[in-house]
Amino acid sequence: MASADNGGVDVWDIDALVTFARENLTSTEQGWVLLALMVGFAVKVPLWPLHTWLPLAHNQAPTAGSVNFAAVILKLGAYGIFRFVIPMLPEAVVEYAPFIGLLAVIGIIYTSLVCWAQTDMKKLIAYSSIAHMGFCMIGFFALNPIGAQGGILYMITHGLSSGALFICIGMMYERHHVKDIDRIGGLMKTMPVWSFFMVLFTFVSVGLPGLAGFVSEFLCLLGTFVASSPTNGGYPGVLGPWYGIVAGVGLILGAIYMLYLVGAVVFGQENIPDHGDEHADHGLSVDLNAREIATLVPIALICFFIGLYPSPILRAVEPAANHMLAGYGQTVMEDQAANELTITVDGAELAQASSSIPAPDRKELARGDG
Repeated sequence: MASADNGGVDVWDIDALVTFARENLTSTEQGWVLLALMVGFAVKVPLWPLHTWLPLAHNQAPTAGSVNFAAVILKLGAYGIFRFVIPMLPEAVVEYAPFIGLLAVIGIIYTSLVCWAQTDMKKLIAYSSIAHMGFCMIGFFALNPIGAQGGILYMITHGLSSGALFICIGMMYERHHVKDIDRIGGLMKTMPVWSFFMVLFTFVSVGLPGLAGFVSEFLCLLGTFVASSPTNGGYPGVLGPWYGIVAGVGLILGAIYMLYLVGAVVFGQENIPDHGDEHADHGLSVDLNAREIATLVPIALICFFIGLYPSPILRAVEPAANHMLAGYGQTVMEDQAANELTITVDGAELAQASSSIPAPDRKELARGDG
C-alpha cells in the first residue's frame, strides 16, 4: 500500500490492508492489484497456463520434496488467493472471476488429458495436482459459501491424497528404482500391503464417496453449479452451471487416468524389475515394513474420517469462508442485477419489472459491508 503521506495506510496488519483496499481503491486500481497478485499466486497454485514448472520439479525432486510440493507449497498460492485477493478486491474479483474460472476449467480438462498420455508415475500425479487445484479455484471464485468451504477443504484433502500417492511411489521406487509405468506391473503379488495403500489413496484422489476427496470435490462443483442469479433459482455467486458441468468432465477423466495407473502397476501383468538382492542390501523388505505402514495409516484414517464425517472440519472452516466473502453479498447481487436489468429480444430492449430499480453505486455497497 502507499505510504500515509500519499493517502495510503502505513501498516502491515492484513485485516487493515484488506479493509483499506476494499473501501478506498477504485475499480481500475483493484483490477491492477488483482493482476499483480494473481500473476504471483497463479504460478504457485499453479493455474493454467502458468503450470509448466510443476511436473518438472516433481519429476526431479526426491520423495520428500514431492510430498512437500503437493501437500504444502501448492497450497501457499491457494491460501494467498483466499487470504488476500478475494477479500481485498471485491469489485475486480466479481468482474474477472468468470475469466479466472475459465482458466481453471481449461486447466482441469487439459492437464487431465495430459495425464492420460503419461508413462512416468510422478509426472502423472504432478499433472493431476494441477487439475485438482483447478477444482479448488472454481470453488473459491464461485464466490458463495458452498464453494468457499469446498475450496478450503480441497486444500486439505488434496494435500492428503497427492502427498500419500507420492509417498507410495517413493516407497516403491526405493525397492525397484523404476517409476515408468511400462517397466513395472503386477505388484499386487509381491507387495500386497503397498498395493492396498496405493489403491486406497487413488480412490481418495478420484473422489470415491466415503473418502475425503469426494466431500471437497462435491462442494466445489456444487458451489460453482448453483452460483447464478437467485431469479433463476440459483444461489448468489459468480460462474454458474456450465463451469460446473465442464469441470465435472474432469472427474471422469481423472478416474480414467488414475485407474489406468493402478490397473497397470498394481493389477497388470507381472513385470518386476530384477535387481537381485539390492533391496536387502539397503535393509528394505520386499513389501512395506512397520515404519512405512505407520507412516501411511494415519493419513488413511484421516481420509476416512473426513469422507464419513466432514461436519467438524466444515464447521471449523465456515468462519474463514464467511470472512473471505464478507464484502461480496451486496457486490455480487448488484453485479447480477446490472447484468439482468435489460434483456434484448429481437433487437428490442425490454426492462425487467423486477430489476427496474437502478443499481446502487458499488463503492457505497462495499463501504457498507466493510
